[in-house]
Amino acid sequence: MKFTHETIERNIGWMAVLVVLVVSVGGLVEIVPLFFQKSTTQPVAGLKPYGALELAGRDIYVREGCYNCHSQMIRPFRAETERYGHYSVAGEFVYDRPFQWGSKRTGPDLHRVGGRYNDEWHRLHLRNPRDLVPESNMPAYGWLQRTPLEPDSITPKMRALQTLGVPYTEADVAGAAALLKGKTEEDALVAYLQGLGTALKPAPKQ
Repeated sequence: MKFTHETIERNIGWMAVLVVLVVSVGGLVEIVPLFFQKSTTQPVAGLKPYGALELAGRDIYVREGCYNCHSQMIRPFRAETERYGHYSVAGEFVYDRPFQWGSKRTGPDLHRVGGRYNDEWHRLHLRNPRDLVPESNMPAYGWLQRTPLEPDSITPKMRALQTLGVPYTEADVAGAAALLKGKTEEDALVAYLQGLGTALKPAPKQ
């Protein structure tokens, strides 16, 4: 049997094998080099791992599906950077597992939201978004202010992240639970939002 283009087109088995092979090689060529580039594996200057309260807030952000409407990736285009600030770089997300990049923007990108508004603005926005942004279609998250955090749950999370290379010290882990005592889920989510995008460049004030 001659291994010709016509043969491949007529044989679905060969076609499937070759498609998988080509896609695999192309994917490896694009992805593998990223594991060896410092720009994608080393944190940007000033980047610190999430504190205990921020880490708890990040879990709430993921749990509530905020990523379904908000991306955390500013593309390197003029329209993006003029609205949101400096474009996102991989070194800002080395401690994120998983990172919250994405293209869905029912609401605005949140990567540089840290420091742009004060804590009270975020609290009001979470409780009833339309009080601050009348055209918003974001649901209210009023129950977060009434839901206390579970301090004991943070220690195993930080231990797990330690094993993945996040540079938490033993003091960080030992003192994490105490930092969550008396805090609500709203406190944690606001702390997380206030830290977004502040390592690379200070967020503009409004």
